[in-house]
Order: sequence, then structure tokens, then C-alpha cells
Amino acid sequence: MEVLGAGLRFRISQESAPIVAWSAWTRIVSANLSSIDVGGAGKPNRRRDLLLPWLGVIAGLCILYVPSLYGLFKGIWSSDEQAHGPIVLLIACWLMYRKWPLMMQASEGERPSAWGWPLFAFGLLLYVIGRSQDILIFEIGSAIWLLTAFALLVRGPSAFKAQWFALFFMLFMIPLPSPVVDAVTMPMKMAVSYVAESVLFAVGYPIARTGVILQVGQYKLLVADACAGLHTLFTLEALGLLYLNLVQRDSLFRNVALAVLIVPISFTANVIRVMVLTLITYHFGDAAGQGFLHGFAGMVLFLSALLLIIATDAVLQFGLKARQRPGEGHA
Repeated sequence: MEVLGAGLRFRISQESAPIVAWSAWTRIVSANLSSIDVGGAGKPNRRRDLLLPWLGVIAGLCILYVPSLYGLFKGIWSSDEQAHGPIVLLIACWLMYRKWPLMMQASEGERPSAWGWPLFAFGLLLYVIGRSQDILIFEIGSAIWLLTAFALLVRGPSAFKAQWFALFFMLFMIPLPSPVVDAVTMPMKMAVSYVAESVLFAVGYPIARTGVILQVGQYKLLVADACAGLHTLFTLEALGLLYLNLVQRDSLFRNVALAVLIVPISFTANVIRVMVLTLITYHFGDAAGQGFLHGFAGMVLFLSALLLIIATDAVLQFGLKARQRPGEGHA
């Protein structure tokens, strides 16, 4: 059955079942939110009052997003280009768990923020549109808005401040629209192919390039999206930002500089991966290049990116120390 309205085409099917369950769940959550004892009165019931809203939040999120995640695992997350999605989700959950004690301590006794309700409504609207119209960027992205709303409504602004990076990190698991990916991926593949060809030719390998196809010896290699596409750049950008969050540098310049330099670092790591695959194919044959060693090249990509990030961070640290030394001798 199909319903047309307001210029949008909504499919009434099993996919909309979570939306139907939403109305009952919101009544439960609203009742729990209204029962929170934010002032600390009634201490015997305080633990129960703080626990109930989170149980409602978890139950509601499961109703909404378990079907969505199941579809992702059966669909695009099973592809090479989007294989980073589950990893990003697990890391985001770990980051939330890691900051949970700090969040509870920072928001102790703080009043909930009414700004959570507009975010709640906006996130729900995104989910309804995304789920009914099969727009993944809306459907999955709505989770960030809803989690932000719940943090504000249950624990207040300090809770959001404690969890902001975990919520921001979830952006990297949202599937990007295909037109955007296609528009950006081809120039990136062309650039990676050009640099890989130039470097290998400079060191004496018999290599030539036609578009994104590399001819090395008697072998032809196509630089695929998974080797040098936008998804790989997103994955490496997420890796770099996670590194920044874990090391907790005090210097604002160092953090901003490293965050900006992650983009060329990611590009360099992609070039290294393509060069490694090209050399494997040239020296050991096409079977080796497309077999186990092809997957090993993916490990080389992330390892080289991590090493480049650490090395760049060390260079920035050395530069800051060298800049501070001349001023230490002045009064």
C-alpha cells in the first residue's frame, strides 16, 4: 500500500513498524523524564529516578535502530567501501562508556535543558523521513540528534559536553549519498594513481598510467574505490581524530594543525597502499596481488596512516619546543 502526501511518497510496510512503536515509547520516556529528581530531594529514590530514564532511552533506541542496523549489516556495511561503519559504531559506544563516569559527575545536580525537546523533534523527523523514504543519511544520522537530545533532557548541558566527541565521531559511520561519493572519488583516484605512477617510475619500475589503470610490466591494475575513495579518506580521518582525542594534547595549535594535516596524511597512506599492491603484483604475480596480500595491503594502509600521524605529531611537538626555547633565555 502507498500513500502520497505533501509531495513525498511514503511506503506503508514493515519498515515503518518502528515508527508505529514510537508513540507508545515516547509516553513512557516523557513520564520518566518528568519524574527525575534534579534537586537531590528524596535521596532513597534518587538512584531509581536516574536509572529509569536511561532504560527508556535504551529501549526506544533499540526499537528504532536495531532494524536499521540489521539492514546496514546485511547491506552496505558488508561491502569493502563501507566496512568501517561497524568499527566506528563500536568505537563510539566505547568512547561513550569511557566518558560515562565523567558525564555523571559533571552533570551532578544540574537541571535538564529544554533545548533537548527541539533536537528531539528534529531527530525524530529525520528518522521518520529517512526510514520511510530509505534515505540512510537521515535515518542513521538522526541517532546523533536523538542522543544529544536525551543527554540534554536527562542530565543537562554538562552531559553533552562530556560526550560531544563520541557523538561527533558517529558522523563517520553515516553512509554518504552516492552522488557525493561518485563526484569526489574519481578525482581522488586519479590523483592517487598519478602520484603512485610518478614515484614508481622515478625509482626505475616499468609503469605507465591510463586514467586510473596502472600498467606495470605485463600486469594491469585498476585503482578501485576501496583503495583510494572517499570512504577510505573518511576512515583515516576518523582514525586521526580518535588519536587526537586519546592523546589529549594541551596545545590548540598542535591539535588544529594535526587535524588539518590528517587529510594529506590520508592521501599519502592511500598512495602507499596502491604502491604496495603494484609492487606485490609486479614481483609475485596477479594471484598474489588479488589474494591474501591484497587484504594485507589494507593493513598497510592503516598502519602507515597511524605511523604518519604519530610522526607528524612528533614533528609538531619538536617545532613547538624549538619555538619556545629562544624565549626562555629572556627576562
